[in-house]
Amino acid sequence: MPSLFEIILFVIVLGTGCTSYVLFKRLQKNERQHQALINVLRNEIQAMTNGSIGMGRRLIEVEQKLNLTADKQLELENRDPSALAYNQATRLMEMGADVDDLVKNCGLGRPEAELMALLHKELQAPHEALGSDR
Repeated sequence: MPSLFEIILFVIVLGTGCTSYVLFKRLQKNERQHQALINVLRNEIQAMTNGSIGMGRRLIEVEQKLNLTADKQLELENRDPSALAYNQATRLMEMGADVDDLVKNCGLGRPEAELMALLHKELQAPHEALGSDR
């Protein structure tokens, strides 16, 4: 016949074994959940990385197109000599040049220079009116 000590020891060992088994099963379940979460996060990171790479490539394409467009615009501005004179005259007008300066520096005739000055003055009037309303 087993002694009381042996019975208590058996119950303790049995309880410890059951508790260990339950804790082991919980640990396995948590490990599976964490692994599933890691896989989900890995997939999301991969998707974001692919999106960033795609966006970077698209940005490079847009930048190249912008540079090409700017180069073509500059080429077109420089191609037509009369347009170059008018562009220069416009810049001079914006810096405050008068009709005589336009005739002297841009190779424009006096009527053309006067017309540009009048046009510049008309275009500046709405801007000045907006500035004085504030």
